[in-house]
Amino acid sequence: MTGRFALMIDPVAADEQRSDFSETFTQVDAAAPALSVGELSTQRGDGVFESIGVIDGHAQEVVPHLERLAHSARLCDLPVPNLMQWRQAVDQAAAQLGAGESVIKLILSRGVEHGPTPTAWVTAAPASDFSAVREHGVRVVTLDRGYDLGAAERAPWLLLGAKTLSYAVNMAALREAHRRGADDAIFLSSDGFVLEAPTASLILRFGDRFVTPAPTGGILHGTTQLSVYEHLAAQGFDVGYDRIPVTDLPQADAAWLVSSVRLAAAITAVDGVSLPVDRTLTAALNRYLLSPRD
Repeated sequence: MTGRFALMIDPVAADEQRSDFSETFTQVDAAAPALSVGELSTQRGDGVFESIGVIDGHAQEVVPHLERLAHSARLCDLPVPNLMQWRQAVDQAAAQLGAGESVIKLILSRGVEHGPTPTAWVTAAPASDFSAVREHGVRVVTLDRGYDLGAAERAPWLLLGAKTLSYAVNMAALREAHRRGADDAIFLSSDGFVLEAPTASLILRFGDRFVTPAPTGGILHGTTQLSVYEHLAAQGFDVGYDRIPVTDLPQADAAWLVSSVRLAAAITAVDGVSLPVDRTLTAALNRYLLSPRD
């Protein structure tokens, strides 16, 4: 596949039961205009999304992605998606893809301003080439996210645990990382704990134990991180969640940023200080993440 594929979805109620939702899908020209100028996803970033990695036409970890989409929708007071309807839309999009790496994106928007229903669509396209960062790793800087670990519980209207379309802060953080001579960033809470990267989860290794920041304090629970944990646990490693002080970062024996499309990128330096890199394990993780899995 060299082009893009797009499918508009007419959302149905979350509890509607049927075996075939195909009549609720409309394929559109992915290169042509398809959204109203009153669409709140573009006006206000008022919506949620997911990005699903696809390997040789196989969509990876579809159910965890759909469950997280539903979780984000609840947090944003959006209609909860019908998971079977969206699963069939993902299957139809994946069927358009050939060999190699691709990405399917799911978008659920508030819809047109003052409109009666949300807007929903699915796109599919070739993925960017991340082979270099998988092989050579990334340099990161730490950036203050501006809230403490208790902010998500204290102020749920901040939507800190939702994967929303409002990614301006995340993109600004990446630009700041580049200005500082790094490839990516790791957010810190204002009280000095490690959170996540703008578009990835963080996994640290201390000896034979792997740890990731606990999915509280506004941390998005990563689908790829969960998959990596299943793989590591099957290899006999100890995996867990914890509050990780920023002072622990330079003490790690190895660290990775993991995400659905970039997969596993070893962290080579934090704030200019080199970090050990386990190239053998990094290669093994990416071989696993490039294999078909549900």
